[in-house]
Amino acid sequence: MAPGKVVSRRDPRAWDNLAPPLAEWILDAVSTMGFSHMTPVQAATLPHFMGNKDVVVEAVTGSGKTLSFLIPTVQKILRLEEPTKKHHIAAIIVSPTRELAAQIHSVLLSLLAFHPPSAEILPHLQADEKRPSTTTPVIVPQLLVGGTTSTAQDLTYFIRHSPNVLISSPGRLVELLSSPHVHCPQSSFEMLVLDEADRLLDLGFKPDLQKIISHLPKQRRTGLFSASVSEAVGEIIRVGLRNPVKIEVRVKMRDGGLLQDRKTPASLQMAYLILPATQKLPALAQLLGKLPITPQRTIVFLSTCAAVDYFQHVLPCLLPVEFSLISLHGKHPANVREKNFNRFLNSVSPTVLLTTDLAARGLDIPQVDLVVQVDVPSDPKVFIHRSGRAGRAGRKGLAVVMLHPGREEDYVRFLDIRKTPITPLEKPQIAISEQDATDAVDQIRKLAKTDRAIYDKAQKAFVSWVRSYGAHQATSIFRVSDLDWEDLAKAWGLLRMPRMPELKNWKGDKTLGVEMDWDTFAYKEKTRERARVEAIEAAKNDVDADKRDDKKRKRKNEAWSGKHQKQEQRNERREKRHRKKEAEKVANMTDNERLDKMKLDDLIRQVRAQNCTEAASRDDEFEGFDD
Repeated sequence: MAPGKVVSRRDPRAWDNLAPPLAEWILDAVSTMGFSHMTPVQAATLPHFMGNKDVVVEAVTGSGKTLSFLIPTVQKILRLEEPTKKHHIAAIIVSPTRELAAQIHSVLLSLLAFHPPSAEILPHLQADEKRPSTTTPVIVPQLLVGGTTSTAQDLTYFIRHSPNVLISSPGRLVELLSSPHVHCPQSSFEMLVLDEADRLLDLGFKPDLQKIISHLPKQRRTGLFSASVSEAVGEIIRVGLRNPVKIEVRVKMRDGGLLQDRKTPASLQMAYLILPATQKLPALAQLLGKLPITPQRTIVFLSTCAAVDYFQHVLPCLLPVEFSLISLHGKHPANVREKNFNRFLNSVSPTVLLTTDLAARGLDIPQVDLVVQVDVPSDPKVFIHRSGRAGRAGRKGLAVVMLHPGREEDYVRFLDIRKTPITPLEKPQIAISEQDATDAVDQIRKLAKTDRAIYDKAQKAFVSWVRSYGAHQATSIFRVSDLDWEDLAKAWGLLRMPRMPELKNWKGDKTLGVEMDWDTFAYKEKTRERARVEAIEAAKNDVDADKRDDKKRKRKNEAWSGKHQKQEQRNERREKRHRKKEAEKVANMTDNERLDKMKLDDLIRQVRAQNCTEAASRDDEFEGFDD
């Protein structure tokens, strides 16, 4: 990391005591928005960032980093002598996810509502009207995220309204900066902010960040904000920052009489439960029902998108009736992600968000009282960020992680070494009996039997979970070979064990003690069920045809050597397996996919017929050699 002054934590201070002083309208805005005093990270960051210093800010989650870079950005631009030139950019804020970018954009709009010149322009932008010209500096923001708009639409918006502050994910920003219509000259550009910088690099955005920096002038102010500064982040600091001031904000807690650093807010209680897999979901339901105050918003973390897709069907059967359930993961279409996230954000009744690590970083969701990690994250750093969704801005919160008995209990000591201590959950007391677990398993299996499509999701989710478990970075703690396969399969409501390499040496009952007529196990969707039945009939006809062909070949080829017979049998088995896979593939296709396949097969037949015709025309009769 480039050399720079290290600033220790300071106590919160009043906004109006800040030097350099804030504009009056900003003081009114932060007061009206409910921020009566600065947080420690704001008190430490604002004087340096507003005082033309590059900053590297490392602070616990929920410490108020967003205002730490928005206020200096706004004040810097509005104190310029002239408005930003047309199609020139004054500031860029880069975020790793579209949800976090949208949140930053929303906070900025709330701030600008108190600045009359900027507030007058915003309604014109929302109505997609031409931006009015001004003689005084104003802030005109643009949100750039993939999935909601195309690159062409973003560029059209930029040309029409000439925004001077861009809030964007890295990929979409690179595309816009590549346009000749977008200008970032030294005379106009003021600030670059990289929010959740370590997450930007974890998601593989390093090449994009380097391209972004290459488009920007070297003389600028740069702020890098993160909950943890890794070595990889240090590379960006060396390339993109000039003699930065390093600001570290830690929470102090007493442990055995000694003051120690803590990476999470003091208002957040972090605890763990040791449970077999079959008891996890009943324990979640019991936890929600036993808390002294019903949590307004709860976030439940699972390890994979497929698990979220499956358990969104299962959990409503197990949770207390007053809770509604919303799912969110990275494979949802952009419009679904935005819709579901806003539903959770604006929910007025007790709601549970079932999600992956997509919602683990940066999102400031108010009134999150409880976080439950049913699955431990593969990356240990993410554990802190998941837990930090609760206990934000001084609000009390509870974060609970569920661990399997045995080797996984070492994770408690592992977190303690990483200065993230967790304690056993004592209140409320959770007690799950074997009968409770059995009843939950029966309920899940009963649901799965109602629709083969749900069971398909169960198998897919189980396989994806096992692969995710095997990818844990703490390999000495999380080992696939230590898993209790039968208990796991029951917890997922499986009706038989799927075929997977991890089960190669497992000697248990593959049927899991469940009797099923798989030929009559149907899909609720009529089109899909009809395709499945047709696939079974096609496979059966193929088998009967193979048997008849086998008899003919035996009579015809009795003189063949045993070697040739074995080779033919192998080829036949290979063909049968291929036909079976094709039949299963067709059975799982949607109507559109099946129609596309029919068109493709028809096209292939036409090509083959044309090739045969051309080959026949070229196959002239041999008339001897030329003299």
